[in-house]
Amino acid sequence: MSKTAIIIPARYGSSRLEGKPLLKVAGKPVIQWVYEKAQQSKFADMIIVATDDKRIYDCVTGFGGAAEMTSVEHKCGSDRIMEVVSRHPEISFICNLQGDEPLIEPDSIDAVIKNVKDDELADISTLIREITPVEAVNPNLVKCVVDNNGFALYFSRSKIPYERNEGIATFYGHLGIYGYKRKALELMTSLPQTPLERTESLEQLRALENGMKIKTHIVDFVPVGIDTKDDLEKFRKIVEEKMMKF
Repeated sequence: MSKTAIIIPARYGSSRLEGKPLLKVAGKPVIQWVYEKAQQSKFADMIIVATDDKRIYDCVTGFGGAAEMTSVEHKCGSDRIMEVVSRHPEISFICNLQGDEPLIEPDSIDAVIKNVKDDELADISTLIREITPVEAVNPNLVKCVVDNNGFALYFSRSKIPYERNEGIATFYGHLGIYGYKRKALELMTSLPQTPLERTESLEQLRALENGMKIKTHIVDFVPVGIDTKDDLEKFRKIVEEKMMKF
């Protein structure tokens, strides 16, 4: 039976905020906030946290979630996800949902899944949002340019496109959530790193350099990824404000 799985890679180690999946906001660890958003997906048959740390595994199973241990040798999230997928022959479509995006919209998760399932040309799907020219110069915000059918032409940490003529271009920032057809994930994780990938430190360029098609979907929300203590406090304030309204 063909199934769709949301797989959430989660590591304990982080250079900027160690143990962030387990940090609590309003009594719940960050990983639980993400897991509960995944549970609101209309298209997912399975949700699995992929981790190399027993503390995270115990946390997830403790609140009733599904988790699987993976190798500590993986260098990226897609390799960690592929290890889990390899144990489940029933999984045909995969959504890679980052474990530090507790404010992701369930409708956006479903858009990623729908695009990769319904579009025969799409090997991979992802999200983008319109950004300002000022945001476009930030190297920590990955930019994307797309063709007329919404397929990604390129991703870069640089401002793209370059404005030889100003006031024409629309700039898009990339959100780090992906949908994969199983064969696409198997292929991507079997390929060596490519020159552009190594240059920009962007894994999705490996797919583009090898002729794979990435379908994009435009959303209108600004994500709050938790990479630093300031990000955690920002998320905490958002939660507190929402709780005060009820």
